[in-house]
Amino acid sequence: MKDNIKHLKVKLASKSPRRKELLGKIIDNFEIISKEIEEVYPENLEISRVASYLANLKAKSYKNEAQKNELYITADTVVVYNNEVLGKPNSKKDGFNMLDKLSGNTHRVYTGVSLLLNGEISSFSDVTKVTFYELKKEEINYYLDFHRPMDKAGSYGIQDWMGFVGIKRMEGDFFNVMGLPLHRLYREIEKIISKKNE
Repeated sequence: MKDNIKHLKVKLASKSPRRKELLGKIIDNFEIISKEIEEVYPENLEISRVASYLANLKAKSYKNEAQKNELYITADTVVVYNNEVLGKPNSKKDGFNMLDKLSGNTHRVYTGVSLLLNGEISSFSDVTKVTFYELKKEEINYYLDFHRPMDKAGSYGIQDWMGFVGIKRMEGDFFNVMGLPLHRLYREIEKIISKKNE
């Protein structure tokens, strides 16, 4: 893929420092861009499709400005517990309530990714099951006070303190929980480059 992608101008449409870090593991040169998109999805949409719906929504917003051979990558990550989407916390109290729900339980993390190239959008999503240990209230408060996960869905980051001490078990792609399923992304980019070169 590395040789083929040199002919493309890659743009990561995300303000997430974690996505920037992850994409840098598989692609050498890319530009960071972002715009404010109202992340609203239909109420009757299946929970498992929310992340891919939102990623697709973001990709569509770049369709008119995208130039030939520019590859736009958009993504959205949602944490789902008990059929409820847990987004980014609005306050410390909100963050505490989220982590209290996740404590001792298993939830799912969905990341949807859309790839916009030459007017066509292809989308996919990945899911990881994450099980937490029982968390003490002091542990939750410590994490919220010192690690400030206010920019993270579900109010935690698997790559920081909570991931090191709070996660009991995980089934699926670790990077998916961080916000970008690299294994799938690499192969999906290869697929659309091959299609373009046919």
